[in-house]
Amino acid sequence: MTDATLQTTPLNALHRELGAKMVPFAGYDMPVQFPLGVLGEHRHTRVKAGLFDVSHMGQVRIDGAGSDITGAAQIMETLVPGDIAGLTAGRMRYTQFTNAEGGILDDLMVTHAGDHLFVVVNAACKDQDIALMKAAFGGSLSVLEDRALLALQGPAAVSVLVELAPEAAELTFMTGAAMDVAGLPCFVTRSGYTGEDGYEISVPADGAEALARKLLDHADVEPIGLGARDSLRLEAGLCLYGHDIDTTTSPVEAALLWSIGKRRREEGGFPGAARIQKEIAEGTTRKRVGLKPEGRAPAREGTEIVDADGAPIGKVTSGGFGPSVEGPVAMGYVAGAHAAVGTAVSLMVRGKPLPATVVKLPFVTPGYKR
Repeated sequence: MTDATLQTTPLNALHRELGAKMVPFAGYDMPVQFPLGVLGEHRHTRVKAGLFDVSHMGQVRIDGAGSDITGAAQIMETLVPGDIAGLTAGRMRYTQFTNAEGGILDDLMVTHAGDHLFVVVNAACKDQDIALMKAAFGGSLSVLEDRALLALQGPAAVSVLVELAPEAAELTFMTGAAMDVAGLPCFVTRSGYTGEDGYEISVPADGAEALARKLLDHADVEPIGLGARDSLRLEAGLCLYGHDIDTTTSPVEAALLWSIGKRRREEGGFPGAARIQKEIAEGTTRKRVGLKPEGRAPAREGTEIVDADGAPIGKVTSGGFGPSVEGPVAMGYVAGAHAAVGTAVSLMVRGKPLPATVVKLPFVTPGYKR
């Protein structure tokens, strides 16, 4: 893909003005880091607040019948294993699109926004996701092409945002509401992808740069690129689609069973339900786990995981240096017999076995506002 064919977000010119290093990502020209650098951006987000441009992600509105979203929620439940019908107004849910084999097509966020469902899907999968939803919802679905999406993340996020939108203080983790932010009509959710407290702000595209500048004017806010976004989500134990989850992994294998409510586990009615219900009842042959290597050498994606006898038992799906834990961290899939916390394994880094331990995720204590 050439620079000429890359799509741009409404903040592209601002990123360049701020000195960002730009890279192709999911078909978009995106900032991987700013002059502060990946390490500095990561640490700043953990102690203050970072501003992320996530406008490349897909935003979708699914209207209910009048003010009743019951029918829309029921249709969504034919596509995902999450309990969408059980959402009350203002609540949001993390879930996955699954296929007939129980594999994960993508993961997504669904919010009960009053008279409609507000859905956010990953950039790399959004065309297929939107096609899937259009086939199910028809004319009640609208792709919000005229919206940008900003993520304000970190312990200072609330104090920053309430200066522009006092109502934001009333939100708790995994809730959302329509509100004016600096005079712009936005939809704000208290959510994110860093393990920290924070917000995602859906804003009219033509007002996105002005809002970003106002947020960045605050002394506690720095612009953050894709590099730190990845290290932050890895420390938080959060999956990246196409790496930690894909069509070969089920939600149960991926340790995402918490995202499937009791009613859905029992009733099924979603693609791949037979496999997923069987795995819930009988267990899986492999499981996603956290891995803490000894020493300082990171184990990257694709690194083979072996047992005490040197026999292969899995592979690393995400790995790198965790600035907040001051050492290497990784996630991967291992055979079920080796998935217990405390299990000793080895990671084959540059042909040599690196001792590591299976650990409980996440690597950092979440800062979510419950």
